[in-house]
Amino acid sequence: MAAHSVGSSKRLIVVLGYSDGRRRELHPICAARVEFAARLAEEGDTVLLSGWSRRPGRLPEAELMRRAWPVSEAELLSDPDARHTAQNAASAAAHARELGADEVVVITSSWHRARARVLFRSLLPGVRVTVLGARTPGSPRNYLREVAVFPLVPFQVRTARRATRRGA
Repeated sequence: MAAHSVGSSKRLIVVLGYSDGRRRELHPICAARVEFAARLAEEGDTVLLSGWSRRPGRLPEAELMRRAWPVSEAELLSDPDARHTAQNAASAAAHARELGADEVVVITSSWHRARARVLFRSLLPGVRVTVLGARTPGSPRNYLREVAVFPLVPFQVRTARRATRRGA
């Protein structure tokens, strides 16, 4: 992949977690996202691994992703508290502002791209946002969930904007 950096541009790669809540290890869907992001990451990039633990006493997805991350030149950050895509986006927006990022690349799955795109672009005005889908299996359940949750996006955007204004 050609170098993305021109002058002082800064890229933040955000890897969204995924878990079914039944495993102690990284879910294969999440592992595929990490692998895809690692292939994209270049020297000078910052990578934000974002996801919580559905079960008390278990490691958050962000920490499981950090442990699976291959050695690279990218700087790694973790967000172990984001419980859903709007919180992922709000945290990424705060990190992007702090880093002065002019580009954010979000790594998720193809069935989740549309909702993630709306949320991240809504919270990152003026920043180039690209949402990419790692090769992951998608079940009818995944697609149905996205259809069911999509109408909540305007509410999630408002809530996330309020949280970012409060500094949360």
